[in-house]
Amino acid sequence: MSRLPTLRLLTLAGLGPLAALPLLAQDNSYFYGGLGAGRAGAMVEELDMTRSILPAGVSSTRIQRDDRDTTYKIFGGYQFNRYLALETGFFNLGRYTWRSPTSPDGVLNGQIRFQGMNLDLVGSVPMGEHFTLLGRVGAHYTKTRDEFRGSGAAVVTNPNPSDRETNLKVGAGLQYAFGPSFFMRGEVEHYRVSDALGGDGAINAVTLSLVFPFGRTPQKVAMAPPAPAYVAPPPPPSPPVVVRPV
Repeated sequence: MSRLPTLRLLTLAGLGPLAALPLLAQDNSYFYGGLGAGRAGAMVEELDMTRSILPAGVSSTRIQRDDRDTTYKIFGGYQFNRYLALETGFFNLGRYTWRSPTSPDGVLNGQIRFQGMNLDLVGSVPMGEHFTLLGRVGAHYTKTRDEFRGSGAAVVTNPNPSDRETNLKVGAGLQYAFGPSFFMRGEVEHYRVSDALGGDGAINAVTLSLVFPFGRTPQKVAMAPPAPAYVAPPPPPSPPVVVRPV
C-alpha cells in the first residue's frame, strides 16, 4: 500500500484551488468553521484480521462484532463563491470491537480505532433561499490503531499494530441556512481505510454539523426603481373671451 507524508499530500491537493483563489473569489466569499457529530459504521474484515493474528494451528469458530460507534469532526474552510469551497479538518471515526472464540479452546478480543485529517473540495448547488445541496471529494490521512487480547490457545504476539495511510473520501449532504451567520448540515461520508494488518476497509459516517460563517452578509438583490407616480396632464387653456362692441 502506498503512503504519502501528510503535509505533502495536503499541500499538493490544495495547490490548485488556492492558486485559483483570486479568479474564483467573489463578493460573497467567506471563511467558516464548524463541528459535527453522528454515527459511523465499519466495514472491515474481522475474520481475516483474526486469522492473521492467531498462531498456526488455531482457528476462529465465529465472530461476534460491534461495528457501530459515535463519530465527530471539527473543520474549517473557505467558500470561494456560491458553488465551490475548500475545507480541512480533524475527525474521529470511532472504535469497533469483536470477539472470536477459537479452536482449540481460547478467545481473541479485537479492537480497531480510526482518526485523522482531511482536505476536501466541496461543491454547492443552491436550491432556493435557504437550502443547498452539497457534494464533496477529497483525501484523508488516517491513523489506524488495533488492539488484540487473547486467552487460552489464542496467543497474541503482536497486540498493538498500527498504520498511517492516505486514502480518498467522498460525501453528499444538504445544508440549511438559518441566517447569514448560522448553517446546519446533514451529510453522509464514505472513507476508505487501512486495517493496519495489510488489508483495506471502509467507514460510512452520517453526521449533523453546525457551521458558522465569518463576516458573511446577506446577498443583496437588485431592485428595479419604482415607477413614477402618474400625474394628470393640465387641462387645456380656456379659449379667449372676445368682447364685441354693441
